[in-house]
Amino acid sequence: MNITGKKILVLAPHTDDLEFGCAGTVSKLIESGNEVWCAAFSACQQSVRKEFPPDILITEIKAASKILGIKPENLILFDYNVRTFNFHRQELLDDILKLKASIQPDIVFIPALTDVHQDHYTIAQEGFRAFKFSSLLSYELPWNNLSFNTACFMKLEEKHMLKKIEAVNQYKSQAHRPYANEEFIRSLARTRGVQINTHYAECFEVIRWIL
Repeated sequence: MNITGKKILVLAPHTDDLEFGCAGTVSKLIESGNEVWCAAFSACQQSVRKEFPPDILITEIKAASKILGIKPENLILFDYNVRTFNFHRQELLDDILKLKASIQPDIVFIPALTDVHQDHYTIAQEGFRAFKFSSLLSYELPWNNLSFNTACFMKLEEKHMLKKIEAVNQYKSQAHRPYANEEFIRSLARTRGVQINTHYAECFEVIRWIL
């Protein structure tokens, strides 16, 4: 199925979640004539390593989004404190509903409903609540996913992988993470590619798909 001419919204609890979860897909969707928005709800200033400025993740997501082709005006940054989202569910839902009204996306990407990180879980829950009548896909973050149903795949080419790797590499503040490196990114994409008899892929859990 070719997806083109659609408005697509990615809900990212933290500023790097889009890049880790679905950057190859976002690159391909933009290349195919879709318009993509990213809403990131925290720049994690409370947990940034001391050798970096507290707002480093804001600088990094702007650089990464540019590489993927997301327009600057389509990058929406909120300022919630990391690991506190469960205390602000109504405020988060209100902000998500405002995005729904202003963007009116055709497809929405959210974290998995089984994601064990408290912020990811809250965005997944409130994202589902806001967009329950929309096409909804969950992106894969295997280090956080208690379970994940690999039901939907996006075939990726080398050029999309290079965009994803370059985007992730903008996050110097996250380079210590075991999943923030080219070896892991390629190995996961190869694993998902093998599942559908192609070289590279990203996979998604289907929550709602409206035809």
